[in-house]
Amino acid sequence: MTGEELQRRFESGQRNFFLEDLTRVDLVQADLHGIRLRRAHLPDAVLSQAILAGAELGEAVLTGADLHRADLSEADLTRAELADSDLREADIHEADLHGADLIEANLAQADLHGADLHGAILRCAVLAGTDLHGADLHGADLIGADLRGAILHAANLEHADLHGAILTQADLTEANLREAILIADLTGADMTGADLRGAAMPDGPGDD
Repeated sequence: MTGEELQRRFESGQRNFFLEDLTRVDLVQADLHGIRLRRAHLPDAVLSQAILAGAELGEAVLTGADLHRADLSEADLTRAELADSDLREADIHEADLHGADLIEANLAQADLHGADLHGAILRCAVLAGTDLHGADLHGADLIGADLRGAILHAANLEHADLHGAILTQADLTEANLREAILIADLTGADMTGADLRGAAMPDGPGDD
């Protein structure tokens, strides 16, 4: 299905595009607020600046998709495949991304405050300058992730794996890092008030 056809159907009232094949579809700046794309196939789709607020994208395939500056606020992206996707400056606040595959995704400067990322795979993802305050990253795989200057104030990183991650100048104030693997570059990171009980640190375990 082409982007034009999808938009025509959407504008005529169709909302459910379950399992639809939308490979490389062009939906730049499209207003698709609340669309249902559960398990849809959108690899290499062009969705930059698209409005997908409140959309249902659970288990959708968005590998390599261009979502630069897209609005995905409060969207359902549970277990979505977003590896290698471009989510720079995207609005993803309060979205549900638990169990999502975000390996090597670029989320630089994105707004993920309050998002649910528990169990998400963010291995080698770029999260430089990303707003993750209050986000749930419990058990997330952040091995080798670039979190330079990221805002993780009051984020839940319990049992998260940050081995080899770059957290220089990151804001980890009041973050929950209990039992986290924090053998990472923490140069200049602010960890005031963070809970480090049982965390694996570069210089030894955190305080009990």
